[in-house]
Parts: sequence; C-alpha cells; structure tokens
Amino acid sequence: MFCYQCEQTDRTGAQQGCASAKGNCGKDATTADLQDLLVHAVKGLAQYNSLARAMGHADREADRFMLYAMFTTLTNVNFNAGRFVALLRDAGHHRDRVRSSYEAIAAAAGKPAQRPAGPAAWQPADDLMGLLAQAQTVGIDAGIETVGADVVGLRALVLYGLKGVCAYAHHAQVLGKENDGIYAGVEAALCFLAADPADTDSLLAQALQLGSLNLDVMALLDDANTGRFGAQEPGAVRITPVAGKAILVSGHDLGDLEALLEQTQGTGIRIYTHGEMLPAHAYPKLKSYAHLAGNYGGAWQDQQSDFANFPGPVLMTSNCIIEPRPQYRQRIFTTGPVGWPGVRHLENHDFSVLIHAAKALPGFIETAEEKTITVGFGRHAVLGVADKVIDAVKAGAIRHFFLIGGCDGAAPGRNYYTEFAEQAPDDTVVMTLGCNKYRFNQHAFGDIGGIPRLLDLGQCNDSYSAIRIATALADAFECGVNDLPLSLIVSWFEQKAAAVLLTLLALGIRNIRLGPTLPAFLTPNILAILVDKFAIQPIGDARSDLAAALSRKAA
Repeated sequence: MFCYQCEQTDRTGAQQGCASAKGNCGKDATTADLQDLLVHAVKGLAQYNSLARAMGHADREADRFMLYAMFTTLTNVNFNAGRFVALLRDAGHHRDRVRSSYEAIAAAAGKPAQRPAGPAAWQPADDLMGLLAQAQTVGIDAGIETVGADVVGLRALVLYGLKGVCAYAHHAQVLGKENDGIYAGVEAALCFLAADPADTDSLLAQALQLGSLNLDVMALLDDANTGRFGAQEPGAVRITPVAGKAILVSGHDLGDLEALLEQTQGTGIRIYTHGEMLPAHAYPKLKSYAHLAGNYGGAWQDQQSDFANFPGPVLMTSNCIIEPRPQYRQRIFTTGPVGWPGVRHLENHDFSVLIHAAKALPGFIETAEEKTITVGFGRHAVLGVADKVIDAVKAGAIRHFFLIGGCDGAAPGRNYYTEFAEQAPDDTVVMTLGCNKYRFNQHAFGDIGGIPRLLDLGQCNDSYSAIRIATALADAFECGVNDLPLSLIVSWFEQKAAAVLLTLLALGIRNIRLGPTLPAFLTPNILAILVDKFAIQPIGDARSDLAAALSRKAA
C-alpha cells in the first residue's frame, strides 16, 4: 500500500506516506489496495458513461454508484475489505451495462462505438489475490519514476478534491437532490485522471475546476438540508445527559438521523448527537422531535472514549469512524458508506436492531446538571441580521472576522486553533464550522451589541454558508472578499477539506492559513505555486498569526 490522502499520514520516510502493513488511520494494506483499485474501476465506468452522456443517454444508476463508491474510499469511512471486493464486482457490472447500452445507442445512431483504453478496459480478477495483484499498478503513486513527484502530487490533489466532491454530492443525493451538471463534472474529472495527465498547468486548472464544481455541489447540499429540515435557527443545545435509555448518532448524515428519530418516537429512547451531528439541533424539522435530547462528547477523534462511556448503542453514519474498542464493539452499528470488519451494518434505514439494543442497555442512570452551547448560525440566520453586522463594522464595533474552521484531529499542533480563537480581541467575531469548533465552542466569547462573538455555522457540509456570508458582506461593502476584514484560519484532515480548499482557491480567496501540517502530497514545488498564486501559508504561532491578520491590509 501507499497512501498519503489525510493528515494522519506517516511523515518519517523519504516519500511521506503510509506504506506499511497498516496506515496510521488503521486501514490495512489489503483494504488500501482495494480502494485504489476501486477508484481505477470507477474511472473506467466514467469513461463509458461520459460517452453515453454525449449521446444523451447517461446512466443515473451508474452516476449514483460512482458517488457512493468514491465516498467509501475517503479517510475513516470504510475499513471492510469484503465490502470493497463486492464494490469492485458492482463496478464491473455497472461498466458492462453502461458499455452495452452505449454501444446499442451508437449502433442505432449509425455511429461507430468507441472503446476507450485504460481503466475502461479493466476486468475484475476472479479472486482476492488477483484483485490485489491488479491494484499494484494503479496506486496513487503509479508512474512517479517517470513523471516525478510534482505531477503525482497534483494528480493526488485532483483525486482527493474529487473524492470530497463525490462525498458532498452523495450527501445531497440521499436527500433527493441531484443534477446532471454535477454528474457530468464528476465524470469529466474521472476521465481526465483516467488519461494519466502529466502537464502541471492542466492539472492545476482541473483542480480549480473541481473547486468551482464543488461550489455547485455545496449549494445543492445546502438546498437539500434546508429544503428537507428548514433553515438553521440559533438556539441552545444541551451537552449533559438526561436519565433514560439512549442512542448516540455520529458522522454527518442528517437523513439517517431523521429516520432514527421517526422510528424511536414514543419508545422512551432519547437520541444524542456526536461530533459533526451537533448542528442537527439547529434545524427546525429535526429539533421538533422532543426526544432529540442533546449532544454528547466531542469531535471524531474523541470517539473511542466517548463511545466507551456512552451507556447505549452508537450509530455511525457517513464518515469519521476509527477502530472500535472492545468496550463498545458489540454495540456500535454502521450505515451508508461506513464499514468496519465485524461491526453490524444496517441497510435501508431499518434501525430496529439498534432500537432493540437501546432498550436492552442501561442508558443514563441520572440526569446531570444542565449545560448548553449555542448553534444555528447558518447563512439564513447571519444574513437575517446582516444590517446590524454591517452597521457594527461601519461604527468600528467589529474590527475583524475570523473563520476558524475545518476538521479536528489528534495530531500535535491543533491547540493552535484554541489559542487563536480565545486570544481573538473582544472587537472581533469568530465564525466556525466543522468539528474544529470543539476546540473552543465552550469558551465564553460574549457578544458585540447583541451579535454573538462566536457564530457556529454548522458542519463542514455547511461550508456554503460561510461562502455566502463572505460574498454578501463583500457585496454590501462594494468590495471583493479579499478586501474584507476577514481571515480564514483553516484546519484540514481529509478529502472533504481538500474539496473546500479548492473551492476557496477557485473563488480567488487569498492568504488562507492552513494547518496544523500541510498535506504530504503538496511537494515544495506545488506549494510554491499555491503560495505564488493564492498566498496560501501554513499556520505558525497563534499570537503572531493573529497579530499579522489584524495588521494585514486587504489583498
């Protein structure tokens, strides 16, 4: 195996990346290699579906499969090698069906059918050993001896950004929102990668194109969330437990949470959110369920202790699972793209087994003293008081805005984000999204003339809110986003963050501080390009970076 797609990657070797029997995320070499092969297979499916699309007959089932399959290869999503063997078979069947359909359409139109080379010609081996042998030639670092680390790194930037795009698009799709333009963009990027591009300019252009595509995807996901659950509303969320039976839901998938809330009505079971599910409490439809009791625990990397201490079953949705400990291995369940060997997987929103487990487990014995945090400052809430915000800026009451958000993690250096937020002067506003918020969301920030100094915009899935708020402020002040008193302090961890970063770069946003370490696939030459074009820079010392941000003149 060789993998360097996330912030956990091994940085001790000459070529930074996890290359042993098991990655730092816990992914074994077999699973890693099968994931690489699945990406290869999906490229082949895209090659044929793009040909069918050009003739007006793209296959929607194949479109959806591509999103789901790519999602399963993200960091901390699926560690079950058996599931990937099945997905590889499915990829082959989808490709063969689409190819047959395309060839029939071409014949009916009197046109010769094309037979693309590369991934489109792949045929799955008959057994696991054969599949693993096939995977050896299609890894992320394939061809590095010929094209060099810079080209391979830019291919990785495109691929990892694309994985994030597919994940966000899948979130929207399962809530009933999809469109052909996004599917066409995903297929185009897959076909681009299938051709083994080696020109750095075209690779960088493709990366920025993916950033633009991701903006459309995030807008679609925003529409899916608000259309299904209502616009976020500010409100307090209980973070201490209430006596009674309980289920904990982690990950990102609000549709899974809604289904569970429906199925547990009247059972006496209380539902708690964990990690990136915290913003669920801001949506009117979801918080209308009286048994959505509160949030329990912290960010994803705290789950091993949080889940061990939780006295009920745990449902893991979408992503961010890490190896279950023995204390809760028998009471954790997965759904959607998530998987772990030996952990029970639930399909089709049937949570009856999960509910039965909750009834059998003790739940919380006592009600703890109530403590709360505030969520719900999505774009509708913030823009609803935009006039007050603008007046506060013009009056000098608000000097600067900081967006301190992104993924949290266990690596050293993440206390930087706590220090930065807590040291931000009283005349500044801190906006946050993603699970990075757990670094400081219990700190008492106070307010500025009734405007809270900490505005929790939601999940990483809600990055669109941050962009809309920034562009609305720029419009109000008749300037560009780079001219605003706004600094972006971003923590990254995995491929969704890569997609959001590409969106920010595609929008021309400069001077982003990124950390706690830079991605291993960004070679010094690639980083130099990004610094030159976008002034992107690594985080440093919190106090010094804060001072620099406050003194920086608009770009």
